[in-house]
Amino acid sequence: MFNGIAGGGAEDLPQLQSTMRAIELACSYIQINTNPAAAEATILSLHQSPQPYKACRFILENSQVASARFQAAAAIKEAAIREWSFLSTEDKGGLISFCLGYVIQHANSSDAYVFSKVSSVAAQLMKRGWLEFTPAEKEVFFYQINQAILGSRGLDVQFIGIHFLESLVSEFSPSTSSAMSLPREFHENCRKSLEQNYLKTFYSWAQDAALSVTNKIVESNSDVPEVKVCNAALRLMHQILNWEFRYSKGGTKGSINVFSDGMRSDTASSRKTECVIVQPGASWCDVLLSSSHVGWLINLYSSLRQKFAFEGYWLDCPVAVSARKLIVQLCSLAGEVFPSSEYSVILDLFNNLDNAQMREQHLLLLLSGVLPWIDPPDVISKEIEEGRSGSEMIDGCRALLSIATVTIPVVFDRLLRSIRPFGTLTLLSLLMGEVVKVLLANSNDKETWSYEARDILLDTWTTLLASMDGSGGNSWLPPEGMHAAASLFSLIAESELKLASASATTDEDDADCLASVSAMDERLGSYALIARAAVDATVPFLTKLFSDRVARLHQGRGTVDPTDTLEEVYSLLLIIGHVLADEGEGETALVPDALQTHFVDVVEAGNHPVVLLSSSIVKFAEQCLDANMRSSIFSPRLMEELTCHQLLHALVRRRNICFHLLSLDSWRNLANAFANDKSLFLLNGVSQRSLAQTLVLSAYGMQSSDASNQYVKDLMAHMTSSLVDLANNSDLKNLAQQPDIIMLVSCVLERLRGAASATEPRTQRAIYEMGLSVMNPVLRLLEVYKHESAVIYLLLKFVVDWVDGQISYLEAHETAGVVNFCMSLLQIYSSHNIGKISLSLSSTLLNEAKTEKYKDLRALLQLLSHLCSKDMVDFSSDSIETQSTNISQVVFFGLHIITPLITLELLKYPKLCFDYFSLISHMLEVYPETLAQLNSDAFNHVLTTVDFGLHQQDVDIVTMCLRALKALASYHYKETKAGNTGLGSHAAGQTDPNGVFHEGILSRFLRTLLQFLLFEDYSTDLVSTAADALFPLILCEPNLYQGLGNELIEKQGNPNFKTRLANALQVLTTSNQLSSSLDRLNYQRFRKNLNNFLIEVRGFLKTK
Repeated sequence: MFNGIAGGGAEDLPQLQSTMRAIELACSYIQINTNPAAAEATILSLHQSPQPYKACRFILENSQVASARFQAAAAIKEAAIREWSFLSTEDKGGLISFCLGYVIQHANSSDAYVFSKVSSVAAQLMKRGWLEFTPAEKEVFFYQINQAILGSRGLDVQFIGIHFLESLVSEFSPSTSSAMSLPREFHENCRKSLEQNYLKTFYSWAQDAALSVTNKIVESNSDVPEVKVCNAALRLMHQILNWEFRYSKGGTKGSINVFSDGMRSDTASSRKTECVIVQPGASWCDVLLSSSHVGWLINLYSSLRQKFAFEGYWLDCPVAVSARKLIVQLCSLAGEVFPSSEYSVILDLFNNLDNAQMREQHLLLLLSGVLPWIDPPDVISKEIEEGRSGSEMIDGCRALLSIATVTIPVVFDRLLRSIRPFGTLTLLSLLMGEVVKVLLANSNDKETWSYEARDILLDTWTTLLASMDGSGGNSWLPPEGMHAAASLFSLIAESELKLASASATTDEDDADCLASVSAMDERLGSYALIARAAVDATVPFLTKLFSDRVARLHQGRGTVDPTDTLEEVYSLLLIIGHVLADEGEGETALVPDALQTHFVDVVEAGNHPVVLLSSSIVKFAEQCLDANMRSSIFSPRLMEELTCHQLLHALVRRRNICFHLLSLDSWRNLANAFANDKSLFLLNGVSQRSLAQTLVLSAYGMQSSDASNQYVKDLMAHMTSSLVDLANNSDLKNLAQQPDIIMLVSCVLERLRGAASATEPRTQRAIYEMGLSVMNPVLRLLEVYKHESAVIYLLLKFVVDWVDGQISYLEAHETAGVVNFCMSLLQIYSSHNIGKISLSLSSTLLNEAKTEKYKDLRALLQLLSHLCSKDMVDFSSDSIETQSTNISQVVFFGLHIITPLITLELLKYPKLCFDYFSLISHMLEVYPETLAQLNSDAFNHVLTTVDFGLHQQDVDIVTMCLRALKALASYHYKETKAGNTGLGSHAAGQTDPNGVFHEGILSRFLRTLLQFLLFEDYSTDLVSTAADALFPLILCEPNLYQGLGNELIEKQGNPNFKTRLANALQVLTTSNQLSSSLDRLNYQRFRKNLNNFLIEVRGFLKTK
């Protein structure tokens, strides 16, 4: 219907006109939503017609309907990509030339989206032929573009030329390129060629285009057409610098990454603010540094800024935004672009500046240009509050973040010192301080510029401070910088307290309150880094703040409403907690290096600033034991913060502090109240557990192991006895359902769990006896509370933590007792169908049930994993074989109970998924023979979940599944080679009653793994682990492997690809002296073979 390439003669005119009218009518029908199905079918017929180029050209050149022209351009692209291999070289070049000529000829048209589409089609077709075209042929196209960009044919054509280069660069970038159903190797080779041979040239052309119109823009008193060209040029330069540079001119990064999914990896993803580091290589030095390019850009923006100083709109106009973006991008320039001494010619241009000096000079020039955007902070802030746009201030903050990303604190600070009487850290502190003041004044308005500025500046502080020693220490912070950090932290703390006080009178619902606390918690880590950068000042300051608020509570007791002050104390405790402790894995808080290495000159522990601060908090916490004080000034939230946050955790992590704590009357009173007073049962579950863990850990400060164990026994005796008494009650079934008893049991279990999680060698014996004494009560309660999911979970978690802390220390007879207890627990759990979920529940209740059972199942998986550890880590004096305790049988018995309950839907919970595959991987690696004994249904369920795990995004999950496959396949291969059955029928396959043959498990996984390795995206970190799984699978199923290889070879339409693939498959299993023995050396050889194989074939097998 729509045939031909060349322009049509007179005899074709009626047909071409008819086609154009049909497409125009279809487009108009779609716009007014009249018979859209028929209209879409008409347009689709144009797109799918063979060689519709003649009709498309006619529509583009003659139609007055913009949407029809747009569809014609799209049809050219689709047909050309589809038919590319059948087109002649002349036709290919002709299509590109037509598209380029069309946009240049119609450069002054108002239908911008049409010409953007045609320009995009030209870029896509140029990329499609990129590896075919000779340098001379490319030069013809680029000569035409360069002439347009030079401006000799007018501003509109100049803009079109720049816009085409934007489309071209976008098309060659992996994250924005169009799908062409071509091998990844093609896309990467195009990318490499453009980066090495053209990107720098395009940047220079954009520079020249901007320079050609700059004078006219600066000299003009109004907006002129040249602004459009300048903005496009600046935008193109920013786009090019945003390129993920991978291939240096010298080829040091010359190999193609066949595993990449096209997403860039050089951004600071952990920050709220994205910051791309620009590393174009040494060859870019002349363009970016030695050509006065940065100075020109700074001067251009400064001139325009001064010229339009009284025009409020200017800061947000496109050219201003583009210029600032480019300036900010240049602030993150790094790497070989700053040459070493070997580049002597370039260094001569800079008076022999070395790499570091050259970098600092570059950053100082940029900082000098950015300063007017942010300094003086108070003046600019006031102007913004009076109506000026805040975009320039925010970009200035981004520039500081970029500079911080590519420097160290001492360099960052001295940049400003050469032109100002203070350093950059002081400016950063002043700027952040002003932003905090604005936030405080506008606390009810969440959309102000200051919120974004605060996040960027906090990222800047975090980047600088966390880079020094990983915890914010001040090893390399200059004195003035420490003073700036101290001043800023003081302001932040005071502001947070004012906000907390104000929040006491606001009417927030629970969701808003939780969101507010969560949002603040995200900032506390950054606040803590700033505080730790100047601990000499900030720790005493926090002590004073806390003491002042406590004194205020006492002074106003009974006469003044304490609500405002209580909110301040709560907020202050949150801040102090983050300053004094780092969050580690699990529930154990870590003492920051900045606090451990500081205050070394303090001899008396009682005079240590951290001890003084901590002691003041402990003494305040002690007052909650007094009923009158508790009712008058202690809110529930404040009590939770005192007991469960990082504060007390941090105090008990060091023995010298524990020793000091145990000498305090307040600490002894707290421990006594915990052991004997029911008043602390008012705390929530997390607080109960945390307080128990903290108090047990403090036993580390006792003089001897016996004393530590006795301390723990005294602390926990009341808890264990209450649980034993309850379980032995003859009326337990009725008694247990009373709300106060459920609360009591829950509190006791939380405390037992907290104590169990605090197990250390000095207190292991006492905690073992604690758990031993409640074994039978736990089993009894498991039966009684089978319908109380919350209590069941607490029971399971206590057992999990207790077994985890004890198992490696137990003697053989003790291990047997614990194992028997765990088997009884699993049997009771199973017999009461506690883990079953009724499908008759409503969707809401079903989701709640899934969540509850997910938690239970995860706890049981952890229990089985902890039991497994006995075979790996054993500190006992004898062996568990003495009592014939078979850990593997116990664990597989547990898996037999748990596995049917773990559906693929539940495995979507990340933590459950990780725990499950950790256990499965371990069991298959250590006890593959036991798995082989499972019945067909149980075996297939386990392996179905392994297949599920192979396709997860989490690298750790995939790694564990690959290790499981390796264990399974290597076990079968070694066993069958020795004349045994190995996996037996599980590996042999079987025919179902309908006569359909089903492959064995190893055959299925060989197919799956080859598909994964050849066609799916994954991290290169997985290749070695995958090789270890693939090697034994190939040895187990050599005929299938050969058949799959032949099948893949025959699918290749390109003879070159077919030959390459056949050779690569042959080399994979024969090169590098590879043999059929599953020993360490052969595994290493096969890893190397597989890596080379994938590099060779993935580039053309995987398409986009």
